[in-house]
Amino acid sequence: MNRTERFYRIDRLLHERRVVPLTVFLQELAVSRATFKRDLEYLRDRLNAPIVWDRAAGGYRFAAAAAAGPAYELPGLWFSAGEIYALLAAQQLLAEIEPGVLAEHVQPLVSRLTALLERGGQSAAEVRRRVRILSIHRRRVEPRHFTEIAHALMTRRRIEIEAWNRRRNSLDTRVVSPQRLTYYRDNWYLDAWCHWRRALRSFSVDTIQRVRLLAAEAREIAEARLDAHYHSAYGIFAGRPRARAVLRFSPERARWVAGECWHRDQVGELLPDGGYRLTVPYADDRELLMDILRHGHHVVVEGPPSLRRRLAEEARRIVELYPREVRKSRRGG
Repeated sequence: MNRTERFYRIDRLLHERRVVPLTVFLQELAVSRATFKRDLEYLRDRLNAPIVWDRAAGGYRFAAAAAAGPAYELPGLWFSAGEIYALLAAQQLLAEIEPGVLAEHVQPLVSRLTALLERGGQSAAEVRRRVRILSIHRRRVEPRHFTEIAHALMTRRRIEIEAWNRRRNSLDTRVVSPQRLTYYRDNWYLDAWCHWRRALRSFSVDTIQRVRLLAAEAREIAEARLDAHYHSAYGIFAGRPRARAVLRFSPERARWVAGECWHRDQVGELLPDGGYRLTVPYADDRELLMDILRHGHHVVVEGPPSLRRRLAEEARRIVELYPREVRKSRRGG
């Protein structure tokens, strides 16, 4: 980390722990004793930091009352990519809550996020204007239903839901025990124990048309079991992996895909020709097929055979939609 980042780390440690031993500073900052002493001297002399050594406590702390003089203020520090994304994404999520829903409780959080953004040395409005987070394919969620689901989740109550099944174009009524709310690819999902199926299921919150709170307590599923079910397979389609997809990307597309995380248990391999081989576990191939198709002819499914057949069938159906264009292309026109 650079010097300015060390200043912020020193400041944060002192605020969080009140008294910080020298050994903790050296370990957290990964610097020598001499470097830390120089940083401390700069903070005191140039930035008016009221940092003192407390012999009785055995560490450094902020003085109880700063002496009269210039105020202590750290220099502006830009955020890492992860930090700026987290702050702006949190602000965006809060801003999208419908008027009147939790507005009174959300406003203090928005104010706090604004203050954090401004610690980077720029106004929060300027940061939001210069840095954008674009959400795609987001589906609108009925605020009332979201609030009812969240209430049942946190109070550990069962709910009866009426959810639209997109595949069958029908409404299904289910009694479920909410386990988690998951925000995935710009949409909300309810992970729950379905008492009709007697199994874990995920429901897209935007498909839920009705929610009724029940008196019965929610069935509690162990966190380890939830993780094994929802995190082991590919994408939002949970379950134990039944296969591993082996995908070979062209050298051109490898420049992008080699840096992407498709799954926490993926295996990537750079190939001699500059291509990239990616292996990911999956339980349901629907979302995986969508991600493969967006790479077009730049990716070849090497296995398993069932996934190759599914992709070939999808490609055949796509070609059938454009018979005239395909014939013209084959004639070289």
